[in-house]
Amino acid sequence: MTTIADFGADLPGGESLSLADKAGKVLLVVNTASKCGFTPQYAGLEALSQKYRERGFEVIAFPCNQFGGQEPGSAEEIESFCSVNFGVSFPLMAKIDVNGDAATPLYGWLKSEAPGVLGTQRIKWNFTKFLIGRDGKVVRRFAPTDKPEKLEGAIEALL
Repeated sequence: MTTIADFGADLPGGESLSLADKAGKVLLVVNTASKCGFTPQYAGLEALSQKYRERGFEVIAFPCNQFGGQEPGSAEEIESFCSVNFGVSFPLMAKIDVNGDAATPLYGWLKSEAPGVLGTQRIKWNFTKFLIGRDGKVVRRFAPTDKPEKLEGAIEALL
């Protein structure tokens, strides 16, 4: 059976990260953007990261420019924006596509494991969130409108 450990991600500097390194953790995988109406969710994501980090929880953000061109910056600009404005300390991966032919295999898997409303395989917008259990399997998909603090009960249940 496929788990998140079967995938990798690219860091902004071009290095690859094996998500097998995250085995045993509860993860929240989020596609993000710096110029989106949901961008203030970075603060809530950081709060979750800080609150649950020592218990084995981690947020992993994947900047994406597929929705209204709301993530046009370079990796350095994105990292600086997130750090200065929201104090983000969780990992920001290299910019990716989450839909279409160029979508990363990770997002293909996430969408198939936790389809959206009416079974859609597409990511609807920035800040779609996928909660992954310690076993590396997708537990639940959360909509962009779901604020990070709303996820606390689901995260607690997995920790």
